[in-house]
Amino acid sequence: MYIFIRMGVNDVYGDAVIVFELMMLVTSVCALLVSGWLWLQARRRSSLQALSGFGVMMALWCAGHVAILQGWERLGILLILANPLMPTFFLHFATRFVYPGRGRAPGWLQWLSRHVAALYAIGAAVILISWIGPGGRTVPLGSFEAFFVFQGLGWFNIAYTVAIGILAHLVLVWGLSVHKGNLRRSIVAMFAAGGWGLLLATSFIFPSLGIDWYPYPMLLLPSYVVLLVYGVVRYQILEANTFAREALPWLVLALVLLGVMALVRAFATTLGLDELSAVPLAKLWLSGLIAVAAALLLRRPLNSLSGQLIYPGVRLNEALLERWLNRLKSAGSWDALQRLASELITRQMGQPVRIQLQQEGEPVPPAREGALGILCQHRARGWRFRLEGWDDLKPGARLTGEVFGSLLATSCGLLERSLQLAEAERRRLASEHLVELGSLSAVMAHELRNPLNVISMATADLPAERRALIQAQLKRADRQISDLLLYSGRMELQPQPVDLGGLLGSLEPLFDWQQTGFETDLPAGLQLRADPHRLQQVFTNLIDNALSFVRNQPGSLIRIDADDSGRHIRIHNNGPAIEPSLHDSLFQPYVSRRAGGSGLGLAIVRRIMDAHGGSVRLRTDLGWPVTFELVFPEGAGT
Repeated sequence: MYIFIRMGVNDVYGDAVIVFELMMLVTSVCALLVSGWLWLQARRRSSLQALSGFGVMMALWCAGHVAILQGWERLGILLILANPLMPTFFLHFATRFVYPGRGRAPGWLQWLSRHVAALYAIGAAVILISWIGPGGRTVPLGSFEAFFVFQGLGWFNIAYTVAIGILAHLVLVWGLSVHKGNLRRSIVAMFAAGGWGLLLATSFIFPSLGIDWYPYPMLLLPSYVVLLVYGVVRYQILEANTFAREALPWLVLALVLLGVMALVRAFATTLGLDELSAVPLAKLWLSGLIAVAAALLLRRPLNSLSGQLIYPGVRLNEALLERWLNRLKSAGSWDALQRLASELITRQMGQPVRIQLQQEGEPVPPAREGALGILCQHRARGWRFRLEGWDDLKPGARLTGEVFGSLLATSCGLLERSLQLAEAERRRLASEHLVELGSLSAVMAHELRNPLNVISMATADLPAERRALIQAQLKRADRQISDLLLYSGRMELQPQPVDLGGLLGSLEPLFDWQQTGFETDLPAGLQLRADPHRLQQVFTNLIDNALSFVRNQPGSLIRIDADDSGRHIRIHNNGPAIEPSLHDSLFQPYVSRRAGGSGLGLAIVRRIMDAHGGSVRLRTDLGWPVTFELVFPEGAGT
């Protein structure tokens, strides 16, 4: 505000002086704000305390120039001559940053680390000497009524300041040679910012050397403070990057606004705006900066107010969204994710919300009339959500559903990738295990079949009834050995088009159906690209497994059908349902529900389907007590 008063009552100062004074004020304010933030962050990295002190001294140095322009010349000279503490703080920071007091370091660096207090004392002595000296005075410079220049002991002051600055950068050079990663990147950023600062501050010395030149580079000093601190902390404190991302658009907006104001003022006379052309450019720039600052301060309150006006009653905030996402990411299965999502959105909405997760290829579940629901579907480009029953709700409630649906779709993608990685790891371990098991099985099969053959031959003279009993058990043992070899052996496929209807027709005479019905419902001419021998083993195992539970049961039935694509083939039977406790372990080896089973039938089915790039799973939601669904990869069914 006082700059407006000065521009109104003292026209001796031109625009250039006002701009210089404004930039010094901006630099001082920026340095103080950054220093305060660094001090708060210093509990994470103690070296930031020294960098905070550097920022304070930078603010006082710029305030000294403002004081001189305000007529407080003695105070301004004292503040400017206090500049030796600025590089001393930076030297302290650089020492702590590259050498926190442990590990190997040169003797001179260890000495600096131990005697930082002595450096501050020497710097204070230099300041005191230059104050008494005297070390500086003010002289007219162009449009400036007074500008600081060094004299007498002031040259010792500036020489000491430069020497300490060089020493600080030597410390950084050593750090650059020993450190890697983010620490090294921070040091490189310090060098870049230091070079920029040296370029900007050089013009400050010109008047002391008798060069009558306006210090244009000093107008950019605010950028030096920001770039130095940001370059240091951006690799150490992630919040700095978040702040920079939010602040950069506003900085660009301010620069564009200043440029537009200067352009409009230049052509004001041409446009017939004579009153605007008479307004000093500094006044226009200051007004624009105040407008940008006011907009920045009011941005969050206005966003909150507009959100409440447009979406009344909505209670969404960053903390809630983060809590939702963390809870959803904690789910380890599709059922857990569906249950957890329903609980979260139901609690938020105050009424039941049904969550449906639809994998690719699954039928779309019907929507319930009048019920709220979120359907999350897997598509070619990832997971997408759809709101069901939300059309008549208020915009705020619908916004809540859309935000939650978006988080749910993201969580579905994360869970899918997590499960895929877990499955890939399981297959890798299983493959390693099967290699070992295959070698062992081949040896054991040879060793076991020899005595079994001897036993079989020894039963020739036994009574028929006893011989039949022993032969049945020998066949059972041989079948188990065959299953073990099949499960543990190498799975080499020879895929070719297979007529599924013809394959099932050829298998039908091989089974003892014992009054069990058998029917198929397949698309006409359905062919699968698969290994016919392995595919026959899959259906043989599944049909044999089903028959063991439905033979001689009234109305027993086995039915095989497929969808139009031929990729989803289902084997149903109306035998007893499988106990829920067995669902998770059903396809693991040596898990069997029937007496006399090897416990490898379903495990072999899964291994064959895995080799084809497909899968097998138990379904209990299709109206049959037991359904095994074979899912083949895309392009397998024609």
